[in-house]
Order: sequence, then structure tokens, then C-alpha cells
Amino acid sequence: MDTAQVTSLLREAVGITLRLGGPMLLLSMLVGIVVAIFQAVTQIHEQTIAFILKLAVVVTVLLVGGGWMMETLMDFTRHVFSLIAS
Repeated sequence: MDTAQVTSLLREAVGITLRLGGPMLLLSMLVGIVVAIFQAVTQIHEQTIAFILKLAVVVTVLLVGGGWMMETLMDFTRHVFSLIAS
């Protein structure tokens, strides 16, 4: 394996990581901002509200997109193993 192949593989790994983790991170950040604004307006400062809502969003994203995430990871793993074998 030369430097160009390793660089390409690492670039692909970072791209897959962003595609898989991005939706969960962005949605949980959006929920956190909405809850923070709600808590600032109502002056309710309970930390568990934001935690439970973020957890629910992450679990929902995993339930909805978990199959796609697993297929993407399996395809990438097969690609890496085929590079190792060759």
C-alpha cells in the first residue's frame, strides 16, 4: 500500500464517519438549543429535560437509520478487507 491509497482510505473513513454521526449530532444539537431557549423563557433549569430529549432523538435516529448505517459500515469494512487481501 502506498501513501496515496492510505490517504484515500483515511479520507473515505472520515467521510463515512461524518455521514453516520452527523445526523445524530446535528439533531441532538438542535434539540439542545430548542430546550435551552425554552428553559430560558420559562426559567425552568432542569438538566434532565435536555438529556432525556436528546437521548430520545438519538435513539429515534438509530431506529430509523440504523439499517442504513450498518450497511454503510459493512460495505466499508468489505472494501478495507479487499484492499488488505490484494
